[in-house]
Amino acid sequence: MGRAFLEIEDLSKDFGGLRAVNSARLTVNRHEMVGLIGPNGAGKTTLLRLITGILKPDEGFIRFKGKEIVGLKTWDIVNLGIAGTFQNMRPFRRLPIIANVMVSCLCPRAMKRGEWVKKIEAKAMDALEFAGISDMALEKAATLSQGDLKRLEVARAIATEPELLLLDEPFGGLSPAETELMAKSIQRLHQGGRFGRLHSEGPAMIIVEHKLQQLMKIVDRIIVLDFGTIIADGSPQEIVNLPEVIQAYLGQGGV
Repeated sequence: MGRAFLEIEDLSKDFGGLRAVNSARLTVNRHEMVGLIGPNGAGKTTLLRLITGILKPDEGFIRFKGKEIVGLKTWDIVNLGIAGTFQNMRPFRRLPIIANVMVSCLCPRAMKRGEWVKKIEAKAMDALEFAGISDMALEKAATLSQGDLKRLEVARAIATEPELLLLDEPFGGLSPAETELMAKSIQRLHQGGRFGRLHSEGPAMIIVEHKLQQLMKIVDRIIVLDFGTIIADGSPQEIVNLPEVIQAYLGQGGV
């Protein structure tokens, strides 16, 4: 059996006396869409930040396509094929949103993906169309709502042509109708109907999300974190009724 696409082994991260991620071990295969869930403060965003190199672990290993990536700069990890979106969005607020995406199109990885990507403006517009905000391409990012900023983050991430896409609460700030559209877009991207139409297969994904009902409909597998520790890993059907998962969510509306 071949090596997993993403391998995390004995990964830990402390902030002062708080252990945010505790000896995490997990794998993600090339064609998987994985949900990462847990109560507030469980360590979900920290784990994504460790994978993207924004944070450095205190212990453990992260391997992507067999290559150890702990210690690499974030931009080097992007050029290997990992991109992510995060809750604390930091667009270039004074620039039009299309310019925000054009910056992502200039990364070395994106520039190697075929002749058409040299047409940076066209590629950026494709990404905005995929995210559903192409009609606002010339508006400054500072004018966008929280939901539209989420869409901009997705557009910027997919413009780098990732093979592994990490999404931190992609449904946050979206209405039920917008959530449904975003979920369908994510599924289409994962299945290979990507905005650039260059490849037959989409990226593997790890999705952190609190809107569990919608998440459960689209992912292949669920990993549950509680106090930095992985307490469950299985299909959505297996996870939803596990006593330890229900216990972790007590007082927070259950799953």
